[in-house]
Formats: sequence, C-alpha cells, structure tokens
Amino acid sequence: MRRERDRLVRYLPAIIVFVAGISIWEAAIRGLGVRAFILPAPSSIVHALFENWQSGYQIFPAAQVTLQEAGGGLIAGALLGLVIAFAVARFPSARDIVLPIGIAVNAIPIVAFAPIANHWFGSQSAYSKMAISAALVFFPIMINVLRGLTQVDASALELMRSYAASDGAVLRKVRIPNALPFFLTGLKIGTTLSLIGAVVGEYFGGLNVALGRVVVESASTLSFEVTWAAIVVVSVTGIAMYLVVVAAERALIPWHPSVRGERVA
Repeated sequence: MRRERDRLVRYLPAIIVFVAGISIWEAAIRGLGVRAFILPAPSSIVHALFENWQSGYQIFPAAQVTLQEAGGGLIAGALLGLVIAFAVARFPSARDIVLPIGIAVNAIPIVAFAPIANHWFGSQSAYSKMAISAALVFFPIMINVLRGLTQVDASALELMRSYAASDGAVLRKVRIPNALPFFLTGLKIGTTLSLIGAVVGEYFGGLNVALGRVVVESASTLSFEVTWAAIVVVSVTGIAMYLVVVAAERALIPWHPSVRGERVA
C-alpha cells in the first residue's frame, strides 16, 4: 500500500497538469469558437477516434500496419547498429572510416530518403517503410553501443588483465555489461524515430490502411478531427513502445543506478 501511495504521489502532478491542459483546451475552443480546421476540440477528436476506429478511416487496422513497419525498422536498425558498433570496437582502425559514413547516413533528410526507399522496395511494400525507420534508428544505437564498449573503467580492465583474462572474457564480463545501459538508451530514442520513419514513409505512398495515409487523406478532405485522432494514436503507440523498453531495462539492468533511481555520476 505504501508503494502504491508513493507511486500515486509521484505521478499525481503530471495527471493534474494533463487533465487541466485538456480542460483548458476544450474550454478555449468552445469559448472562442475556433474552427475545427485550425484546431479541433479534444471531445471532437475522441469522437472521431471512436467513429473511425474500425470503420471509415479504419484507424485501428492502420495503427497495426504502422506498428509492424516501425517495429521491423527498429529491429533492423538496432541489429545493424550493434554489428557495426562491435566491429568498430574490435578494430579501432576502422573507426575513422565507419563513423563519417554513419554520420552521413544520419544526416540524410528523411523526406529525401523516403521516395528512394519506396523506389527500391516498392511503395506498397512494408519493407520500404522499415528501411526508412532502420536508417533513423541505426546511428543512435551504433554510437551509444560503441561508447559503452570503448569507455570502460580502466581499473576494471586492469583487474581483468591481472587475472590473465582473454579478450573474449573481457568482452563478456566487462564491455557488454558496460554497454548495455547505453544500448537501452539508444533503443529508447529509436522507438520514437522508428515511428517517425514509418509514418513519413507512408506519406510518399503505401497501403491505404496505414496511419500516414490516414493523416494525408483526412487532411485532404478537411476531416481534421480524424487527422488529430491519428496523430494521437501515433503518440500513444510511441509511448507504449518506449515503456516496453523501460520495462526491459528494469529487467535487464536492475543493478544500474538509473534504474534504482540513483544519480549517475
């Protein structure tokens, strides 16, 4: 009971701010008579969400498609980032070659890469959206894991060498545990980036039942309540993906100060 009470006290200010913000938004729209094409009221957005959940614009099936694309891109980008990070950490001479390439890939505007990916894989293919998401996820994962593998406490390395530990043992017992919090931090960033990549990729073509297409088509028909409803679903999906990584973090690294609520030096 005490734990539940402490949790309620911790989240109560955020709940109050959220409820107050929604109430002020609703009252301002109604009181000022703001037109829906400028900013719809929260009640209108909720009504549009339920009205088009399974029929009409089919927001729920669209969310499933977009989630699959974002999830596939997140996995692909994370795996590629891990492979490159481990390779660069093992062969430091390759760092001067790989890092500029990674930075260049990260600097490519998503609106420029999306049509190219659709051309490579087909605009109707989910793989094109996964490729866009993977390109966004790759760099945060790679750079975070590389930092975790290389920025190891010197005293820990000296201790392992004093026991005549092999490079493999040092990797398993020191470098990987040190890199795990960095990897999970990059994965948290990747959850939102993967969704952005999937939705923006859908702007340039794809299945009609996808959140990006719902946003484009509803905006083109001036159904802005539906547009905002789709945006809300994207945001909630991103929060859910982020919380999954947080849960994994608590399960994998319960010993880390950030999970225990301690200040990291």
